[in-house]
Amino acid sequence: MQPTLSIFPIADIPIVQSGDDLALLIGNALSPTNLKLEDGDVVVVAQKIVSLSENRLVRLHDVEVSPAAEALAAETDKDPRLVELILRESSAVIRKKPGVIIARHRLGFVGANAGVDQSNIDHSDGECALLLPDDPDRSAKELRESLMKATGKTLGIVVSDSMNRPWRLGSIGTAIGSAGISVLNDRCGQPDLFGRDLKATVTNQADGIAAAAVLVMGESTERVPVVIVRGMAARDSAQMARDCIRPAAEDLFL
Repeated sequence: MQPTLSIFPIADIPIVQSGDDLALLIGNALSPTNLKLEDGDVVVVAQKIVSLSENRLVRLHDVEVSPAAEALAAETDKDPRLVELILRESSAVIRKKPGVIIARHRLGFVGANAGVDQSNIDHSDGECALLLPDDPDRSAKELRESLMKATGKTLGIVVSDSMNRPWRLGSIGTAIGSAGISVLNDRCGQPDLFGRDLKATVTNQADGIAAAAVLVMGESTERVPVVIVRGMAARDSAQMARDCIRPAAEDLFL
């Protein structure tokens, strides 16, 4: 039987500050509502609030620019301070042209600007940039433990970020961290509708959850950084979001 998914936004979460307890903020936002966490729920949390809580906000006036960043900034017509952060967060620059830097993040993700972002953060005290969490899978694991301790429920966590993909326009929600869910569902060797063995069918459930959640979370002024996805049956899985990163040696796009 196919699962039926329900997605519930958690509103009224305040602007997150460094050191904030996300489990407490989520619990406080749920308290005045009729919505409660249930066994099997997957809580999807926007990368942005995870990074803010983990003090990954960088003031650009504090960034010392290297010669390599100066050179790449001149090639791409970007702020050298931002380029310096991109290089610090990256293991390789994959593609570059004016206005665009595609980089492999040190965690293995490939995307624009190595996840360094300036949207939806407060620049009132000077220009800033937000980096990805240091270890999104660890962030998901710690948040899961806190929420399960507070609620007594078996939960899953997905840390979502918006990424672009080769050959497709527009961004889509992607899981950069997870805990308590089956990330990859390998169907290889199982029969299809006509009895033919599947040869290469692996479903990325973590990205599917993140993509569905972002439809409710939004990308701009919606202020819904957390949603509950119900129907995917969270479980004690050892898989993590990093398990769905294709090894560079197998990536034909790079």
